[in-house]
Amino acid sequence: MRVIDSHTAGEPTRVVIEGGPELGPGSLVERAARLEAEHIDVCASVVLEPRGHDALIGALLLPPTRDDCAAAVIYFNNLQNLGMCGHATIGLAVTLAHMGRIEPGRHKFETPVGIVEVLLHDANTVSVVNVESYRLHKEIVVEVEGYGRFTGDVAWGGNWFFLVKDSPIDLTAENIRPLTDLTLKIRSALETSGVTGADGAWIDHVELFGPPELATSDSRNFVLCPGGAFDRSPCGTGCSAKLACLADDGVLKPGQEWIQESVIGSTYTISYQPGLNGGVIPTVTGQAFVTSDANLIFNPADPYRSGIRPQAG
Repeated sequence: MRVIDSHTAGEPTRVVIEGGPELGPGSLVERAARLEAEHIDVCASVVLEPRGHDALIGALLLPPTRDDCAAAVIYFNNLQNLGMCGHATIGLAVTLAHMGRIEPGRHKFETPVGIVEVLLHDANTVSVVNVESYRLHKEIVVEVEGYGRFTGDVAWGGNWFFLVKDSPIDLTAENIRPLTDLTLKIRSALETSGVTGADGAWIDHVELFGPPELATSDSRNFVLCPGGAFDRSPCGTGCSAKLACLADDGVLKPGQEWIQESVIGSTYTISYQPGLNGGVIPTVTGQAFVTSDANLIFNPADPYRSGIRPQAG
């Protein structure tokens, strides 16, 4: 299996170029469902140790079904598909440019949640125009064991998020373990309280905010991803959900830029335009860099060829 690795603002992406599972005919949504239902072990083997690690996001590159799209892609982690992934879309654009498949300019990618547009500014800088994002619930209160009450918004940015405005723990790299423990408990509290996204969807991302460390930034965040890892980048879909909340609160005007800083200090420049259905159309700009071009080997005699899964608890 040929893969090309990159990182976007510190967050890794592994694009499967050749040798991925055969998903058969149908729409991209149908093939994504088939990938999760029938080939999640393959996905896990691509992103988990010993070939990967818990922060790695996979992107299965597929031929587009539309003539106006440069590529189709299904994003995944070790647990499930991701509807959309901002950092991985930036990484995919830089990877395709590295391969000579696209040049600077505007391009469209098919994803299971819709068409996203990318503007490749140069070999490493990309703006992603995401799917329409919106806030579903404002100021939801949950009781978190050992921590007390937390108030946050439930919003969609391509994935479901619970966004907490004021983190009780400083958002520094030194606090990554306690921040992870806290956000895992917040996510469990949401599940216990029955707080979900639309149609009962699992809120798989939790995002904490606080003041930035850089004078040029507007905010700093910590993002818990579905598999329990933290996002090294400011999180593209999380930024999209954040924009929906900022717009709904009247804090940010259309076209006004916001600099979002991650827990490791990397940044995205984000803005929005009004959507057609009451939400916002986010634009997320960041940089990605290719780090390797490799062939993954799956030896039948290898007891860990399907990856090392984290132990429960």
